[in-house]
Amino acid sequence: MRILLIEDTVALGEAIREQIADDGHAVDWVTLLKEARACVLTTRYDLILLDLMLPDGRGLDFLQQQRGAGNSTPIIILTALDQITDRINGLNAGADDYLVKPFDLNELSARLAAVARRYHGNPNPVLNICGLEVDLVSHSVHKNGQMLDLTSREWAVFEALLQRPGTLLSKAQLEDYLYEFGAEIESNTIEVYVSRLRKRLGREVIETVRGMGYRLALS
Repeated sequence: MRILLIEDTVALGEAIREQIADDGHAVDWVTLLKEARACVLTTRYDLILLDLMLPDGRGLDFLQQQRGAGNSTPIIILTALDQITDRINGLNAGADDYLVKPFDLNELSARLAAVARRYHGNPNPVLNICGLEVDLVSHSVHKNGQMLDLTSREWAVFEALLQRPGTLLSKAQLEDYLYEFGAEIESNTIEVYVSRLRKRLGREVIETVRGMGYRLALS
């Protein structure tokens, strides 16, 4: 997923960014709400992680503004505010989940995956598609009873296609899904990952529309 992290505590921000990058997600990390507003105007995010207490304002105001503007991107609140009223206010404002600091980073990964599944219509963590058994929690794929060894980037490309079966995704869209702002991207990176996936999963799993992009086969 492409994730926006809004967190002003440097040590925590670095730990979260490292955790979710290791999970195969692209992370844009900002420390101010004005930076966050600029990001959501220019980039489509799959999920937002939002601290409630930022140097230039309240995360709750940002949340309400985004929902009021029609932004339905999943938002998980990360905060030290642990009163029941704080949780209720956050959820009523449109948050999809609420994690109180300090929290376990593995729990954060699990909640990210759970929220993403709900939004993409796959509440079941195990899918059967194109003759493959795909576990969205463990990021594992089995074919004919054998587990296939995918790297985090290969999984990320596959997950992007999984979330939109039958939908054509351009090379630029896949790059946006995989890489944060400022990342250096080789011109043939996506082609390389797609080629590797086809070798592991089967050539029929990912279709190419020449000059336009890639999509996951529906059968």
